[in-house]
Amino acid sequence: MRKVNKFAIWAFALSSLLLSSCVTKVKENQSQPTVSINPLPVKFGDPYVLLASDGMYYMYGTGGGAVDGFSVYSSPDLVNWKDEGQVYRGNIEGSWAVANFWAPEVYERNGKFYMLFSADWKVNPTKELENFRIGVAVADKPTGPFKELSSAPLFDPGYPVIDGNLIDTEDGRTFLYYSRCCYKNPVESEIAEQAKKEGKFDEIEESWIYGIEVKPDLTGVIGEPILLLRPPVKLDDKQSEWESRSVTTGEVNRRWSEGPYTFKKGDTYYMMYSANYFGGKNYAVGYATSKNPLGPFIKSPDNPVLEKNIEKGGIVTGTGHNSATWSKDGKQMYCIYHGRTEKTGNERVVFIDKMGVDEDGRLYVEGPTTAPE
Repeated sequence: MRKVNKFAIWAFALSSLLLSSCVTKVKENQSQPTVSINPLPVKFGDPYVLLASDGMYYMYGTGGGAVDGFSVYSSPDLVNWKDEGQVYRGNIEGSWAVANFWAPEVYERNGKFYMLFSADWKVNPTKELENFRIGVAVADKPTGPFKELSSAPLFDPGYPVIDGNLIDTEDGRTFLYYSRCCYKNPVESEIAEQAKKEGKFDEIEESWIYGIEVKPDLTGVIGEPILLLRPPVKLDDKQSEWESRSVTTGEVNRRWSEGPYTFKKGDTYYMMYSANYFGGKNYAVGYATSKNPLGPFIKSPDNPVLEKNIEKGGIVTGTGHNSATWSKDGKQMYCIYHGRTEKTGNERVVFIDKMGVDEDGRLYVEGPTTAPE
């Protein structure tokens, strides 16, 4: 793919305007946003934004022109982005990762930068079509170069896994959340029974989200994985309709719980997750909450909190695999996710919208928004 050159996404030069968020600009005497800049001209899937200690934002993602690895963009304000080029490359001598480099997330820890990512593991004696594992690479700077921390993945659960996400707790422990792939995981459910009766699919495979404690230095895991989230089993489950659209519309014989992003507010852990086919229009985001990092997590009745808007007169589909970041003063939270429009076609591009948790503890995303054409 062609590398994206350095550029400014765009910003107003009028002195009477000030930046109020990554997706809006407002006059000093106004309280409502006036202009949206979505989608960004950044061709990432699975975007992740780090606000580093140097005061800069760094965006990592799947694709974006990187070869067997990942590239990064930097920004002082979430509006103007600079392409910093490729920061990690696998599929080289000594690398455990050989193909399908997905979903990088970068964490600043003890003066170093640690990249969590998914890729195909070269150890594949049974020649599985999906052989994904999660690994770690480390760098001295957020712009790399990142070098693999080990010649092997972080752990091997015995099935393909993607979409690693970390959270640190107040007592010094670190937890990893990840998605078990749909591959070779057929599941019986009322949704699967209905699809078979209607002649859509003979079986339905599912991906599930697990959690596990990891060593603080990210060199291994502690204990065994715990199942945290999965698609609904019953048709009358309130989550069933939106989480099963890829199946009920005949799109594909799989249901997903993937792309976990977890943060804590007060005494509550919020896990955002994506459901439905990542390559389709029904990809959407929900969330679940827990008082403990390893659950149980309870899905919100407000789900989905982010989904396509074409039925409401909008132009966005396939919204999902989000991360989140904050304004530099810590007052405003933002949701970073990928989506598609008619203009971008099958190419995933980045959106950034305001999000938050209200006084009743309910998570919301003010999106998808798009700039006037």
